[in-house]
Amino acid sequence: MTYDEVRQDAAVKVYIAQADASMAALGFTEHSFAHVTRVAELAGNILQTLDYPQRTVELAKIAGYLHDIGNIVNRVDHSQSGAVMAFRILDRMNFPPEEIASIVTAIGNHDEGNGVPVNAVAAALFLADKSDVRRSRVRSKESVAFDIHDRVNYSVTESVLQINKEEQIIELKLTVDTQVSSVMEYFEIFMKRMLLCCQAAKRLGFTFRLRINDQVLA
Repeated sequence: MTYDEVRQDAAVKVYIAQADASMAALGFTEHSFAHVTRVAELAGNILQTLDYPQRTVELAKIAGYLHDIGNIVNRVDHSQSGAVMAFRILDRMNFPPEEIASIVTAIGNHDEGNGVPVNAVAAALFLADKSDVRRSRVRSKESVAFDIHDRVNYSVTESVLQINKEEQIIELKLTVDTQVSSVMEYFEIFMKRMLLCCQAAKRLGFTFRLRINDQVLA
């Protein structure tokens, strides 16, 4: 079974669409196909660049694509809900237990509230998910003025995760329009995420670095 087959599964499409609809109703940024596809591709690219086996790369992409389906249940503890849902989906699709375990572990640990990058797939998923900060995730420009999450996302005009294998550094490079949101506001809502990105990079044998507007901040 492959990443492409998971993407084409009819039930998966419904779950992702409904999960994003729930997030929209709650006033959260976009969590639909654009987000999960971006996370899936980046998680796979991280492990591909680090020379992990091709099947491990594939599992990271699948974990990335399924990681937010738990939002269909509730935003609270959505990583755990999503892990249980992913188990049912992958078991139905006849994935071997070892692969299900790897994917479910990653999904269950991708939230900064209680997640821990316990293996390479989980680490890649965490880095990919927390790197997806961008203007196009904001659903309404009107909310930018009063919602700090929308304001911070809207201020980011470019977000690139780069891997320097020679220096063993994983760097998140952001271009931020400080007329929309200050760098301090970014840290106000993303500090814990960045600290866990440090743990995720360490799990992969690298150091995490944050660069905003060409200034290294962490």
